[in-house]
Amino acid sequence: MATADNEPDREPVASQPDLLTRTVTIVNLRGLHARAAARFVVMAERFNTPVDVSRDGQVVSARSIMGLMMLGAGRGASIILQAEADGWDAQEALDALATLVEAGFDEQD
Repeated sequence: MATADNEPDREPVASQPDLLTRTVTIVNLRGLHARAAARFVVMAERFNTPVDVSRDGQVVSARSIMGLMMLGAGRGASIILQAEADGWDAQEALDALATLVEAGFDEQD
């Protein structure tokens, strides 16, 4: 179908949501292992806004222990935390998760 000026109809383009991102470095000795991943999930579940975590192109939910462990993020690895900016607590979620990572998941190495 064409418009009045003979331009073809265009499909609406789905807009990409604005994303908040934060890059953090794993500092604890054992990296993102089971106990650290469990602490991360507990923290992520406190927030309404879903957060994704990525490393080397692999993206997982911050609420998935197995997904987090599959990232293979050892000490010194950088991970990216990402949330849709329109989530009412998105910035708070990213800040809390980043603080947990930067504190070494509160582990005593």
